[in-house]
Amino acid sequence: MAVPSSATPLFPRKLALALLALLACSFAANHVAARIAFDDGTGVLLAILCRSGITFLVLACLLLWQRQAVGLPTGTRRWQLLLGLLIATQSLCLYSAVARIPVALALLVGNTFPMLLALLTWALGGARPTGRTVLFMGLILCGLVLALDVPARLADSADANPHWALGVSLAFCAACAFACALWITDHKLAAVRGPVRSLLTLLIVFSSMLVAGASGVMPSGLSLPASSSGWAALASLVVLYGVAFTLLFVCVPRLNMAQNAPVMNIEPIATLLLGWALLDQRLSTWQLIGGAVVVCGIVLLTYRRAS
Repeated sequence: MAVPSSATPLFPRKLALALLALLACSFAANHVAARIAFDDGTGVLLAILCRSGITFLVLACLLLWQRQAVGLPTGTRRWQLLLGLLIATQSLCLYSAVARIPVALALLVGNTFPMLLALLTWALGGARPTGRTVLFMGLILCGLVLALDVPARLADSADANPHWALGVSLAFCAACAFACALWITDHKLAAVRGPVRSLLTLLIVFSSMLVAGASGVMPSGLSLPASSSGWAALASLVVLYGVAFTLLFVCVPRLNMAQNAPVMNIEPIATLLLGWALLDQRLSTWQLIGGAVVVCGIVLLTYRRAS
């Protein structure tokens, strides 16, 4: 049996922060690899199918090796199914956004989920956001206005990227779906062990993509890459996501996430740098300032929630 998390010694804080930063960069690189694959004709459904399927197999092997039983407490099955469907929706929306707008912008909008989670918790009977929390939310929204270059796009809508509005909307839907998933995890699935929850969630995501592909709801969703570079990008996104997810899965009991999790908000920054280096996706000075404001607001909001 695995050692209970309460008895697991924590990593030194510097090591924990370095590991979380590395994982955030791996998740960022996964999205950049996804954009390269999509530009080569790879279907969004195929990318999520491969990513979730391979990661599911790895986690299943780990659970078998640890001899952990896979079972759900009474009354949690429907919530676990809903959690898996929400994560499937989040994955589909975020990858679809990545395929349409600069990767860094998609991640910035998608990473507003802490703000949405605070509002959702309040709406469902939880604690009312404090004045500081509201201030940080306002900061995030102001940063998004700059990062998305909203004033310029409203002033010159005729020449705007036709995919911009759809891409931003999909990224926001991804943030909403993830916020709902986190609320369900905290309030309805707290009795379910983390390893079991992760494994079943991946299984539901994989099954959902299979059903979506077979139904033809996305005609090009299962399209194969057109060249070797597309295949390499597809393999890279699977490896990057699988390794990062598995390491997070294995190490989370020793990372003191309540204190150290905000460091993972460097993911949009890493995405910005990788998108500039590998995809030649450049943002204006005001967009960069807006992105920095969003990241700072998210970090401050997350630290406040963890305290």
